Amino acid sequence: MTDPVLSVKNLVVEIPTRRAVLRPVDDVSYDIAPGEILGVVGESGAGKSMTGNAVIGLLDRPAHIAGGEIWLKGKRIDNLRADQMRKVRGKEIGMIFQDPLTSLNPLLRIGDQLEETILEHLPVSRAEARKRALQALEEVGIPAAAERLGSYPHEFSGGMRQRVVIALALCAEPSLVIADEPTTALDVSVQAQIIALLKRLCRERGTSVILVTHDMGVIAEAADRVAVMYAGRLAELGPVEQVLNAPRHPYTDGLVGSMPMASAGKERLRQIPGSMPRLGSLPDGCAFHPRCPKADAECRQNPGPTLDATGGRAACWFPVSQEVSA
Repeated sequence: MTDPVLSVKNLVVEIPTRRAVLRPVDDVSYDIAPGEILGVVGESGAGKSMTGNAVIGLLDRPAHIAGGEIWLKGKRIDNLRADQMRKVRGKEIGMIFQDPLTSLNPLLRIGDQLEETILEHLPVSRAEARKRALQALEEVGIPAAAERLGSYPHEFSGGMRQRVVIALALCAEPSLVIADEPTTALDVSVQAQIIALLKRLCRERGTSVILVTHDMGVIAEAADRVAVMYAGRLAELGPVEQVLNAPRHPYTDGLVGSMPMASAGKERLRQIPGSMPRLGSLPDGCAFHPRCPKADAECRQNPGPTLDATGGRAACWFPVSQEVSA
């Protein structure tokens, strides 16, 4: 088997507060193979973005990694100093944020921002950096790319800005890209274009992707495998077709059942009752048990079993039958 590009092993992120220590990420493990797109899905507050921020070293204090390890291409990176991590960020790991304006300096031309990133991370001349910047814009489908190098971010539409951000994330040739809700702020038709673009570029380059989203439709369209998170823990991990067609965790089953395609012909979409608990008031046992139709005394007393990095199982004492499909 090919060695994974990224290995997250038993990752724990903690946030100390005056009342308690919160754990937005609790014992999360997964691997990503070269060229693979791993979708990370769940409701707001599930820990999806926090996991990605831990990988790229962008946790806001007082949040910090309290346990586990993160390995990138055989090198441990969770224990690097801040100056060492800055060299990894951009060169080895690219980042695509939900709002492209947060990634782009409004006072600098697009071409200058691309050149600066390339010069920072690659041993090339300024002329070569300019050439690569132009090529990057052309690859992501910016029309009249040579002229648009001199444009400012506000002169682009939302979809074109997101294309520029993808170019910025890939221009230093990273082995891993973390895309945090990259299509949420875009129109539906533009979302499809951006997802198709990201898939094509990563397949051509062999770049691995962590695709963070709350949209199961995006997962179905873009990802090779999916990690379902709930209250900071992995609920289910497996190939997209397996998880969507035969979900094992009751939470995953609810998410899949709430998709329009799964409720075709029905008067109402399925829904999961209740809401995700706050980190400061997690219930005993499995965090999902107050909303779970299959909950038993075991679920109210003991947390669900954990998943290892390669498992396709559900972290559930009473998983949905394999024959049941949403």
